[in-house]
Amino acid sequence: MKTLLAVVLFATVALSQDRSEAAAAASGCGPSGTKFDVQIDKKQHPILPPEADKAVIYIFQDAKPNSNARNLGNTTTRVGLDGAWVGANHGKSYFFVLVNPGDHRLCVAQQTMLKTSSKPASAVSLTAEAGKVYYFRAAVQEKSDAGPGVELEAIDSAEGPSLIANSPLSISEARE
Repeated sequence: MKTLLAVVLFATVALSQDRSEAAAAASGCGPSGTKFDVQIDKKQHPILPPEADKAVIYIFQDAKPNSNARNLGNTTTRVGLDGAWVGANHGKSYFFVLVNPGDHRLCVAQQTMLKTSSKPASAVSLTAEAGKVYYFRAAVQEKSDAGPGVELEAIDSAEGPSLIANSPLSISEARE
């Protein structure tokens, strides 16, 4: 009887993890086990001109002011696009990605070293047009009821170039 109970419990946990991974992928996030090593280059501030057949998405990260916030500016957030991680930011930084025109799901999720820790995430839908540039901010914030969180928000196109000039470039490499 104990063996049967253990098998049922294991199957329930495995099924729950599969559903969680599927839900994360549907929101644009990649596999939970992927982590990033991130280097910050304070000297580079590249602006990628849009290509005629692609769109450019810039993703910035900063800490959102909050009177209860701890020093969260050095949080690493992974950025997912259509169910795959495309890079990461660490602290106040940015990077960009080229995408094909069409409907996309963009996701940001905190990277944590603890397997049992929750990984707050945020996602948006985006219909990218060829030749256009899109700007998003991953605002790291304190959430008193669930620990630190991250909120993904669109940025006005007039503010984007200013943020590029004042933010270091994030260079990330995925590790499994």
